[in-house]
Amino acid sequence: MASFGDIGLAAGINILSALVFLIAFAILRLQPFNDRVYFPKWYLKGLRESPMHSRAFVKKLVNLDWRSYIRFLNWVPDALRMPEPELVDHAGLDSAIYLRIYLLGSCSLKIFVPVTLLAWAILVPVNWTNNTLEKANATNKLQYSDIDKLSISNIPFGSNRFWTHIVMAYAFTFWACYILLKEYANVSAMRLHFIASERRRPNQFTVLVKNVPPGPDESVSESVEHFFVDNHPDHYLTHQVVCNANKLAQLVKEKKKKENWLDYYQLKYSRYQSKRPMTKTGFLGLCGKEVDAIDHQTCEIERISKEIAEETKRVKKDPKSFMPAAFVSFKTRWAAAVCAQTQQSRNPTVWLTEWAPEPQDVHWDNLAIPYVSLSIRRLIASVAFFFVTLFFMIPITLVQSLANIEDIEKYAPFLKPIIEVPFIKSFIQGFLPGIALKIFLIVLPTILMLMSKFEGFLSISSLERRAATRCYIFNFVNVFLVSVIAGTVLQQLKTFLHQSAASNIPTTIGVAIPMKATFFITYIMVDGWVGVAGEILRLKLLVIYHLKNFFMVNTEKDREEAMDPGSIGFNTGEPQIQLYFLLGLVYAVVTPVLLPFILIFFALAYVVFRHQIINVYNQEYESAAAFWPDVHGRIISAMVFSQLILMGLMSTKGAALSTSSLIALPILTIFFHKFCKGRYEPAFIRYPSQEAMMKDTLERAREPNLNLKGYLHNAYIHPVFENEDDEDDISFEKSEQESVLVPTKRQSRRNTPVPNKISGGSSPSLPNVV
Repeated sequence: MASFGDIGLAAGINILSALVFLIAFAILRLQPFNDRVYFPKWYLKGLRESPMHSRAFVKKLVNLDWRSYIRFLNWVPDALRMPEPELVDHAGLDSAIYLRIYLLGSCSLKIFVPVTLLAWAILVPVNWTNNTLEKANATNKLQYSDIDKLSISNIPFGSNRFWTHIVMAYAFTFWACYILLKEYANVSAMRLHFIASERRRPNQFTVLVKNVPPGPDESVSESVEHFFVDNHPDHYLTHQVVCNANKLAQLVKEKKKKENWLDYYQLKYSRYQSKRPMTKTGFLGLCGKEVDAIDHQTCEIERISKEIAEETKRVKKDPKSFMPAAFVSFKTRWAAAVCAQTQQSRNPTVWLTEWAPEPQDVHWDNLAIPYVSLSIRRLIASVAFFFVTLFFMIPITLVQSLANIEDIEKYAPFLKPIIEVPFIKSFIQGFLPGIALKIFLIVLPTILMLMSKFEGFLSISSLERRAATRCYIFNFVNVFLVSVIAGTVLQQLKTFLHQSAASNIPTTIGVAIPMKATFFITYIMVDGWVGVAGEILRLKLLVIYHLKNFFMVNTEKDREEAMDPGSIGFNTGEPQIQLYFLLGLVYAVVTPVLLPFILIFFALAYVVFRHQIINVYNQEYESAAAFWPDVHGRIISAMVFSQLILMGLMSTKGAALSTSSLIALPILTIFFHKFCKGRYEPAFIRYPSQEAMMKDTLERAREPNLNLKGYLHNAYIHPVFENEDDEDDISFEKSEQESVLVPTKRQSRRNTPVPNKISGGSSPSLPNVV
């Protein structure tokens, strides 16, 4: 069992590691040649120039101003100085609300600071002033440490002191609900204000229509236009049919890679002209016939260019390349809101409409997935996720054995002389389990994101939200439940086997569960403290940037491509925060000693990620904080689970009356969640028609001559077609030069001109035909 000394050693190692990362960052960020790594966002906005221009060679590499090193920690106040409204303008609402999740648990008197103060002022003395664990050790040889004396495990069986924990549980719940209510109200108000005040965006006028029914005599484009001209005659503007250009996109991506290699070999040859660069034609250039690298890449680029031209022609002409889906744009936001939030047909399974994601948020690969296969895909992904969760239980259970020195010595007695060395023993119990678990979980985010893509979600934001949900479930099951259950069984197995099932085993479980707090303390220090400090250092990206800059950068555009700032990573960061919320809520009453470690994480993470959002991360999309209901729901689920855990724990401690008094807590919490869901969640899933009409009215007054159709014309065109010349104005099915009217078979007097270019859109101003 980890003692105060083990935790102290682990804290020392982790604090030292975090300080090394933070100091290294503070120094490296001052060097001119690292400026693009630590301030890429300002370069992307065009608000920062490279300090390497117009300098001597040494000054281009090293900052020789000794005064700047004295102020090397100025990044902390700089990160905190920007006010929230300015932060929203600079980085978007998603980034600002993401920071509020940290703020909800960090050093601004919100949830955990008052909880920590109360717990340490009241619960810790109540737990410490008992000798229950000492007696249990004398009679049943129960393993424990000094840290466990600060937990509820040290309260005597049936003691009236449990009423203190009951009162604190109610106090913590009411306080957390009060803060969550205020936060939900603030975030929903910020979302509505942001939507009302943000600049014009294509998604404000556009809906995504799926499952367009096939027509025997009409193409998808004609069916879409006829349907919306008939049913939205005064508001329909244009549309763009979704095409399956995935193969073309792969070819374009492959061509870009070949061009990068060609640039690399040409740069290499320009530096060393004594010998032409050579490469092998086999796998990764490691096997096969050796050829001239420049000539080989040039031939490959020519071959792929021909394939791209053929595939582009096929996509534009082949009716099978069109999916039964389209982006339909309207003349006003109000019309788009009405269409997106209403049923379009008698048959509720066709003409399905939803708000279109903004163009940067569209995950184009999934648009080509047939609608009928989505349910099957999601079933397969759910089964795969179940087995991934099950598979990871094995290594996580093995990690728990590292926290118990006695088991290691029992099964590997030859290691006993080494393990008993005080430093090594403290290292194994206080540091190794946390780092081992962190290593096992490195590949998890990639696996979960691949599952989300397989399921067919159509936007990057929905992909990340889905992956975040699964990551939280995985953390809840494996990192929390399996760690507690497996660790408890491994530590107390001998005790369980020699006790009667009727009486002593439930008591032992009630005593042993809080003892896993020591493992989670080590995990928080490794994953939270050191992980956050490593995030701001960006060592991996720093090395990659300089390698690309040295070998592959020829032009300023190449340098911008090498400068990859990355994004905030909602699918990985938010589940981590939620896990710490869960640990804090579960152990606030049970083992309050864990709370200060969580507070340090929240405080450090808030400052670090504020700096990263301001200076580094590039916002890929803007969902206007659409993820907040998920965040709120997971916090509520963590509160309910912590209350159930406390009820179960009390039932093993002979506090029957105390346990029954806790029944009201989960009921009140669930009622609170339903109230918040009904009051505030509609702001995150619907767009009020009143707000849309107000914004439309203001825009008509300010810009009466706005060419909205021109603005939306190519807004949702597939990225592979964005760089085509305007003179290549070819429709998918016929040339636009053919001014042909296509008669419709519908009960309508309207005819529809052939859709133009790749968008498939055409004018709604159509002549009536008798």
